[in-house]
Amino acid sequence: MFDLEPQRAAGKVLLHFSMSLDGFVAGPGHSMGWLAGVTGRDGVVEEYVETTGAVLGGRNGWDRDPTARPYTEDWKGRIFVLTHHPESATPADGVTFLNCDVAEAVRIGLAAADGKNLEVLSPTIGRQLLERGLVDEIGLHIAPVLLGDGIRLFDNPGGTPVRLRHAQGAQPFAEVDVRYHLVAEG
Repeated sequence: MFDLEPQRAAGKVLLHFSMSLDGFVAGPGHSMGWLAGVTGRDGVVEEYVETTGAVLGGRNGWDRDPTARPYTEDWKGRIFVLTHHPESATPADGVTFLNCDVAEAVRIGLAAADGKNLEVLSPTIGRQLLERGLVDEIGLHIAPVLLGDGIRLFDNPGGTPVRLRHAQGAQPFAEVDVRYHLVAEG
């Protein structure tokens, strides 16, 4: 596996997700309980606290838990929620509800990020941004679990494949090898 360089604040649009091995970023009903007991590499949360200037999410994720905030209480950036019905959204400090085109939401979010990254935490918004070529990077943390159902990272039946390259390493188009062992339940 390639060694990852630390995340950098570079004013980029970043899709950022923890994902199950079978490609889900949330369980059925946007549930996130499947991440209980999953740990990240040392320092990863601090990296994103430092490099994230603003977050863009969708209404489904917001309605699931309007009190949730990304990372830790140390992160102080702006949150934008893209919705067709901002008038019925649950308000919160530091949260702005947008009813606009996704490209305009990115423009607003990047301006608020003030040179740091805009993180997109919605697979639906992410898909729309990918279709328009408005994503700079995808950051994934693959969790050692198979969900079998839920919200996929990228769901675009009949769509055109989106080609990617590794952000580092001598083989930018090589597969990433992942090996897991099954955990006995009980």
